[in-house]
Order: sequence, then structure tokens, then C-alpha cells
Amino acid sequence: MRHLLTVSLLLTSSLRLFAQADRGTITGTVIDPTGAVLPNVAIEAKNVNTGALFPVASSATGNYTISALPTGGYELTVTAPGFKNFTRAGLTVQAAQTIRIDVSLEVGSSSESVTVTEATPLLKTESGDMSHVIATSRMNNLPILQTGAAAGSGGIRNPFTAVALMPGSALVQGGTGPTVRINGGVNNSQTILIEGMDASNSLGQGASQQNQPGVDSIEELAIQTSNYAAE
Repeated sequence: MRHLLTVSLLLTSSLRLFAQADRGTITGTVIDPTGAVLPNVAIEAKNVNTGALFPVASSATGNYTISALPTGGYELTVTAPGFKNFTRAGLTVQAAQTIRIDVSLEVGSSSESVTVTEATPLLKTESGDMSHVIATSRMNNLPILQTGAAAGSGGIRNPFTAVALMPGSALVQGGTGPTVRINGGVNNSQTILIEGMDASNSLGQGASQQNQPGVDSIEELAIQTSNYAAE
């Protein structure tokens, strides 16, 4: 059975890096047909994979934020007296990502509902971070998970080599294994997080190959290269 393990690999040319957690966020504003904001509206995100519910309410300014969501597929439901129920399906929350879903409620009975199934917007407007998310299926279907010496001292498939999918990156063979260079940066300038916990090897990036997670245990790998949040 594949564990739901999220690996966040963060790389930059700076000498110190602080990372976001391994969760995602849905945020937005709730308005009525006239464009006026709606406060105290019940909003709920449902993880379609596990059935877990994450309820919140809109603020006095009509804004809402559902943070610390485990990665996966979600359905967003908004209910308010005097308005039709609103459901937005097909949302995908990724590690260290924020997606904006603004909601416009229609006047009507709560027994009526409006379901929207359009795709999640690709343009990120909530943050300026540069990040890339690589799913397990893509790692499995691409010949980048080397074995033997090319995979590092562990001699197993190396999920960290997925950074080769990014423009401006390079893998440089070292004494303990390949090291990652981003935009001409130096070695040992990254932090590796597994489920939000620091899993970096203090002996250097190449040594991280000795305790790397197994490819078959990874659900998603997120790579952040710049403009990530202060934490």
C-alpha cells in the first residue's frame, strides 16, 4: 500500500531557507448577485479521497480561508439562508500551494443548488512564490529515477532527481551522490521536508541520498525555488 507521504524539496541559491508546511490552502470571497460581500456564511471543504470535512465561515468582509488542508481532491460547499447552495467540485489542493475560489451566490431556496465543475485556476494570485509540484504518476512514467551510483550512495531510485524536470536545474555527481544546483546556486543550499518535518542531512546534500524516502511511499513532491513565505 502506498503511504500518503508528501515530500517538499526546497532549493535556492541562498545559504538559509525557511519552508512552508506540506499542506495547502483554499481562500476567496463570498458575494451576492449585486456584488456585496456576505459575512458569516457557512463554508466547508470536503476531501473526496478521505471524506474529511473542514468547515469555516466567511468574515465580516466576506473573505474566507481554509488552511492546513492535506493534499488531494476537494469539493467546496457554501450555504447561506435565502440563497441557493453552492458547490464547487474538482478542486486539487497541492503541497505549499494556495488556490483562490471566489463564490457568487444566487438568490433562491436552500433546497436548490448550483454546482460548478470548472478546472482549478492555473494562475496563482495569492502569492508570488515559484513552485513546482510533481505527482507520483509523472515520476513513475519518466526515466529520471536512476539506480546504482547515479542514484547516490543509497543505490536505490532517487526521488530527488525529479528536479531535473525544472528549467535551470542541474544534477552534479559528487562523492556521496548527485547534488542539485538551481539557477547556478551552490551545494547544500536547500532544505528537505517530509510531511512538514525537516529531513535534511547535516553532512551535506549528497549524504541525503543515504536516508532518502522510497519513491513508492511518495504521493507528491513540491519544489519551491523563490519567494516562499517567511516561515
